[in-house]
Amino acid sequence: MIKSLLKVAWRKIGKNKLYAFVNIAGLTTGIASCLLIGLYISHELSYDKFNKNAGRIVRLTMDYNFGDAPRQVALTGTKAGPQFKRMFPSVEAFTRTYKRTRVIAYADKLFEEQNFLYADSSFFRMFSFPLLQGDISTALNAPGKIVITQSAAKKYFASEKPVGNVLKIGDMDFEVTGVTKDVPSNSQIQFDFAASFSSLPQAQEEKWMEANYVTYLLLDDKTKIVSLQRQVAEYMQNVSKNEFKVKGDQYLAYHLEPLTSVHLHSQLSGFEPNSNIVYIYVLFAIAFLILTIACVNYVNLAVAQSSGRTAEISMRKILGAEKKQIFSQFIGESFVITLLSVILAICVAISVLPLFNNLSGKQFYNSILLSPFVLLMLLLLCIIVSFAAGLYPALLISNVRLVKLLKSGFSFSSGGSVRRSLIIFQFIISIFLITSTIVILQQLNYLQNKSLGYNKNNIVVLPLDDKTSEHFDAIKSELNSLPGVQHVTAAREPVNVQWTDGIKGENAEEITVNAIPCDEDFVKTMELQLIAGKDFTKADVMQMDTSDDDKNLKYSFMLNESATKALGWKPGDAIGRSISKGVPGTVKAVVKDFHFHSLHEPITPLVLFLDSRRANAILVKIAPAGISKTLSRLKKTWNDRVTHRPFEYHFLNEDYEALYKTEQKTAAVFTTFSVLAILLACLGLFALTAFAVSQRSKEIGIRKVLGASILGIVRMLSNDFLKLVLISILIATPLAWYFMNNWLQDFAYRIHISWWVFLAAGVVTVFTALVTVSIQSIKAAIVNPVKSLRTE
Repeated sequence: MIKSLLKVAWRKIGKNKLYAFVNIAGLTTGIASCLLIGLYISHELSYDKFNKNAGRIVRLTMDYNFGDAPRQVALTGTKAGPQFKRMFPSVEAFTRTYKRTRVIAYADKLFEEQNFLYADSSFFRMFSFPLLQGDISTALNAPGKIVITQSAAKKYFASEKPVGNVLKIGDMDFEVTGVTKDVPSNSQIQFDFAASFSSLPQAQEEKWMEANYVTYLLLDDKTKIVSLQRQVAEYMQNVSKNEFKVKGDQYLAYHLEPLTSVHLHSQLSGFEPNSNIVYIYVLFAIAFLILTIACVNYVNLAVAQSSGRTAEISMRKILGAEKKQIFSQFIGESFVITLLSVILAICVAISVLPLFNNLSGKQFYNSILLSPFVLLMLLLLCIIVSFAAGLYPALLISNVRLVKLLKSGFSFSSGGSVRRSLIIFQFIISIFLITSTIVILQQLNYLQNKSLGYNKNNIVVLPLDDKTSEHFDAIKSELNSLPGVQHVTAAREPVNVQWTDGIKGENAEEITVNAIPCDEDFVKTMELQLIAGKDFTKADVMQMDTSDDDKNLKYSFMLNESATKALGWKPGDAIGRSISKGVPGTVKAVVKDFHFHSLHEPITPLVLFLDSRRANAILVKIAPAGISKTLSRLKKTWNDRVTHRPFEYHFLNEDYEALYKTEQKTAAVFTTFSVLAILLACLGLFALTAFAVSQRSKEIGIRKVLGASILGIVRMLSNDFLKLVLISILIATPLAWYFMNNWLQDFAYRIHISWWVFLAAGVVTVFTALVTVSIQSIKAAIVNPVKSLRTE
């Protein structure tokens, strides 16, 4: 029985090749899209869940206000973790992490490593990064100990045994005490090297502030997160009052974020950028809509084709076929088409996986697509789609009475409202996706091109450490003399500034600021705009250098507009006034506000202070012409003057783009699959047009005999579909505005959605509909009317 049904279904596919091609192509595209999006969503939802203690680990975030404005960061000082362990019995353990770039030397190898992490000795007990070599209890229990990943071990030691060997990091030797598996890609904590936290000088003193560390707590019971949060809040109220002597609405507070919710639900990034659960919902909706559109296309095409199968169905009923047999036949055809589509979808997904990896920024492998779980899910999807796509036409056709089939002129005209509703639904999706794609691309373009208040282009960033600082003046002079080099300065990188400090005004006004230490050439290198005062000079530097010690230092400061406003000053009145940032100084100038965080955040008070000793980068402004030659000259000079570390550089605009990595990758995925959904919706319209033409072929023939023109017939057939498109536009426009307006609220600086976006989406949709309808309409209009009427 089943064999017979499958044989007939296969023959039917062969007989109606165009019908089969459109259905199989649509379902293949839909299923392949769902498969790839499913991989992406599954990976995002799995973040940090591989940890055995995932449900009991929380991340500490700090929330504070010392008189000017509230701030929230995912960083803490060195005291929060150990103090909470001492104070609260429910805290079983803590670990502080500190990520920095470090230069590592071993034998003749010298590399600059980005993924270098300092962590407390409890790190490997809290997190599931299994050691392949070494003892978890002693791996990080003393200064000068380090654990490396498999990849790092191969890179530095090749076939040597890593454990027991010594890596030189700066001026300190670190003994390799363990080797761990490479960190999974779905971990928010990424590292190649994990050194003991006690190796840091600042680890010797516990401080609430100086927030540079990501702190995690391990609780004895995951159900105690809420109660611990309440206890921490009460305790920090006392700390704020007694230790910090806060006044009014000032405070210092900590919040607990469950580890597994950080990646998708936290607004605060630690050392790694977060994603957003909203993007997961959007991608899931796109996957569902793509598959739904493919199924709708199948339904419309199946019903359209059924009008040509009255003879076949009549013969089957005359020969005794029961309703369930005819029903099974059509479901069988649907299953065969869907199964073929699933097989082709796997092949398509495998072939485009490298492109998808590049698009999404993830690394998926073919083995995942062929895993038993995925194949089982695809089989289940095949069954569901077979019934979802084939149920309506199967019920429609199997329930028709024989007398109607034998009646001259009978056609399957029922269900017109269902089909029109489906086509409206398809175009609502299309218009929504077109509008959303335009808005997303506009916002990303705005982020890329908005004036930041400084020029980030053509600035090469070189690392500046203590050894390099000792000879910085000579290095700077030599770099300045190179052809193609315009300016050189030392500073903390001005992108995503993390340094937070406090300053006091003349009348003891206190505000919280971000801070950038720099040298005298920072303003002109970055092309900042001074709105009051004068730029730093070499004389200001000499004044600092002649101080006997830090207690006698007198800084030269620059404030941004927001800082002067927070102090209650006007920019012009700020010049020459005294402020203190630990040490006293005077305001030399006021710079126009510039963006030193992502555009998700508003501009906040900032102070620039003249102290190149605390800078971490050399910023080299180079000419746009001959960049490769200039870089070669920089490399030669660097290798001659800086022998303790390799020449590693990046451009400042790369740091800026990294702030929007999540948005860029998600937008690329969103745009790609939105285009696929729109194309599939056009196939749906093609199906409905084919159905209408087949139903009205005799009417078209009569109209032609009576003198109707081709243009008139095309207009007649198009009007019905344009009404559906207009209805779709009216429904989709407010929906698109609502959702995209909410998405834009996540940015402190954003575009305004213009009316032309909706007009453009409507025009594109109407044009697409007209082209699609016209193809079938013109084809029907030019047919010889004799062929349409010869059966009458």
